[in-house]
Amino acid sequence: MIALLSILLYASPMILDTQVKTIDGEAKTLASFGAKALLLVNTASECGYTPQYDGLEKLYEKYKGQGLVVVGFPSNDFGAQEPGSEAQIKEFCKVRYGVTFPLSAKVKTKGDGQAPVYKILTQDTAAGIKGDVKWNFTKFLVDAKGTVLARFEPKVDPLASELTQAVEKALK
Repeated sequence: MIALLSILLYASPMILDTQVKTIDGEAKTLASFGAKALLLVNTASECGYTPQYDGLEKLYEKYKGQGLVVVGFPSNDFGAQEPGSEAQIKEFCKVRYGVTFPLSAKVKTKGDGQAPVYKILTQDTAAGIKGDVKWNFTKFLVDAKGTVLARFEPKVDPLASELTQAVEKALK
């Protein structure tokens, strides 16, 4: 019975219970953000998609009063496009894009040392959502119950109607 329970828990992980380290070094669970919906995004400061920080901030500003929290997860996994320290990343995001949404410490989104949150997002979610992250600025939408609702590839702008409509639906 205990073995079966362990299998069931592994098969349906609680992403909201996943601990992340903030860019300032504080350990938090995703649930501690108190969101009705989370948009989890792997980011990089030297990527062609880096200007999406602006759209992510605008999305956050527009919907944070309704319960959306955008969380950026800096990662150096793709083309070594996030080489800086946490302090450098934080300063870049604040000065260049006015980012006020939470950022995590640098994470690995794939391979050895993959962050637990990315293991859940890429391996323990529904077909159409799961699968390796292929590049920076892949976005995952999670509802207040911890259900991973949607995945948006890097080409999808944070303010694209398909993404904003999904956010609005998740916030209801």
